[in-house]
Parts: sequence; structure tokens; C-alpha cells
Amino acid sequence: MTMSAAGNGRDVSRTTPLRVDAQRNLEHVLRAAREVFGELGYGAPMEDVARRARVGVGTVYRRFPSKDVLVRRIAEEETSRLTDQARAALGQEDEPWSALSRFLRTSVASGAGRLLPPQVLRVSVEDTGGPRVPQQRTQPGATELRLVPDQPVAVAAVPAVAGEDDAGTSALLEVVGQLVDRARAAGELRADVSVSDVLLVIATAAPSLPDAAQQAAASARLLDILLEGLRSRPA
Repeated sequence: MTMSAAGNGRDVSRTTPLRVDAQRNLEHVLRAAREVFGELGYGAPMEDVARRARVGVGTVYRRFPSKDVLVRRIAEEETSRLTDQARAALGQEDEPWSALSRFLRTSVASGAGRLLPPQVLRVSVEDTGGPRVPQQRTQPGATELRLVPDQPVAVAAVPAVAGEDDAGTSALLEVVGQLVDRARAAGELRADVSVSDVLLVIATAAPSLPDAAQQAAASARLLDILLEGLRSRPA
């Protein structure tokens, strides 16, 4: 007996050709998921996604047989978006600091930091006894990014999966690493700044506020401050 795509827990939208109306519904669901997860975190229920997309929750589950599948899809797409933004900055800016700062400004403005999977945001904290993972918001109304002991990511956040997710993460870390290495070699980036620090800046400088104009202004202001902290200063 052959198992269906839904039974396998796969993203049906990637394996089955869609009718025009089904494709439109899929686009609505993905757009709504980005908005809802960006505002409330990956713990937001599927019903909130369906309500924002103006479709029935059954329609969401027909395309994404579990919440984990939808969350993985959004996290993969945001990781890929960040990678493309980093490559664009690397290829179009000759000056190392301009390339790094362009990447950070573009990424923060896109809101990608609110949707990065926590495993991308690993950071070492020497004075707290080892690795920590910046925890994505998982409860409606929460607004802070907290450092928590390194542990398996809960289903309410982003499930750890192998294969495509790992490849996407590796590609992102590689290209951001090139931006960091160039800026450090030019003496424009503090010597102790790592790739993880740069990705953490993207996540930290993307607050979720109810007013779009206020959110954009707050992000730009916070990023200016963080960029000053990253830049190397003459002794």
C-alpha cells in the first residue's frame, strides 16, 4: 500500500501540480504564515494562519499536513532569502564594510530575522558555561529574544530536520562568513565578531510592533546602534 504525501508528512505544495485557485490559496497561506509567525512566533496556531489567509483551516492542512511542515517551509524560505541578500551584497559592494552593512540593512528591513530558525542563531557565550540558543518567540504577545540553555528545539519552534534544511543553513553561514571575513581583514569589523553575532543582530533588530511605520523606524534606529557596536575603532 502506497502512503500519500500527507501520510509521509511532506509539503504537498512542492510535489503536486496545483490548479489556479489552489495555487492562489497556497500563496495566501504562505503570505499569512509569514505574517502570523513573524508577529507571534512559530508557536502561533494554524487557525490563526487560516484566519489571516481567509481560508478554512482544512485548506491549510490539505497543503501542509502538519504544522511542522508549514513551519519548515517558512523557515527554509527565509533562510534562502537571507542567503540571496548576502550574495547580492557580496557581489555588488566592493568595500567590505559597505557590503556587510548593506546585507544587515536589507535583511532587517525584510523582517527575515523574525522568522529565522533558532538553530541558525547559535552563539557561544563564554561566561555562561557554553552554547546558548537565542529563543524565537513562541507565545503570543512575547517580544523579547532570550538566551536559553542549548537544547533540542521544541515542536512549537522549528523542528530540527536533516537534508534540505542543513544545506540551506550551510549556504547561509558560508556566504555570511565571507562578508565577515572581508570586513575583518579590512580592519573594519571587530576581531571578536562572529557569523553568529551578525545573524543575531538581524534577529535582534527586527522587533514586531503593531504599527508598520513605528516598526520600520525602530528597526532602523536599533540597527544603527548595533552597527556602531560591530565596527572596529582605532586604538
